[in-house]
Amino acid sequence: MQVPRGSLVAAAALSVALLGCGSLRERSEAGVTFPPVKATYDLTGRLSARHAAEGLSASYRWHHDRDSDELELASPLGQTLAQLSGGPAGVTLRTADGRIETASDWQTLTSRGLGWPLPVTGLSYWVQGVPREGAPFVVEPGDAGAPGLLRQDGWTVVYNAFAADRDGVLRPSRMTLSYADVEVRLVIDEWQ
Repeated sequence: MQVPRGSLVAAAALSVALLGCGSLRERSEAGVTFPPVKATYDLTGRLSARHAAEGLSASYRWHHDRDSDELELASPLGQTLAQLSGGPAGVTLRTADGRIETASDWQTLTSRGLGWPLPVTGLSYWVQGVPREGAPFVVEPGDAGAPGLLRQDGWTVVYNAFAADRDGVLRPSRMTLSYADVEVRLVIDEWQ
């Protein structure tokens, strides 16, 4: 299956957006209770992304640790599209066709690959159901005290569904992010 280069880079950058770490403690805002931020976790799931006229669908496996991240993207048929890895010392993208791209940080890599930055730091919090630490935000409550909608850094995050992780903590299982002409739909199949 031939994947357009722009779509592959978009998928890689969107998946990279899942990367990062945080240290928020459980707290409550506007009737919403935020769960504690995990420093280490593994996620598996699916994503679809649309930027202007381009679109992409992929599955992902993501291992996040305090100082490093490893992510693999695969086509719906299971073919590896890209592998991403890195940490504070730099980040690397390897595509299925052998192309390697590097940058000093995730934000630079996504800006260069897509022509627009992704909220890498924010998404590392948002995927856990919490706002990014140290930045203003607006939150609207959803069901059972979980966030229903979060606005931060110019992005709108709609939490469509939650499921319990291995520790019994409610975490997002489906969410939609939008900013200008970018829309990202994430499905998290498993938290570990």
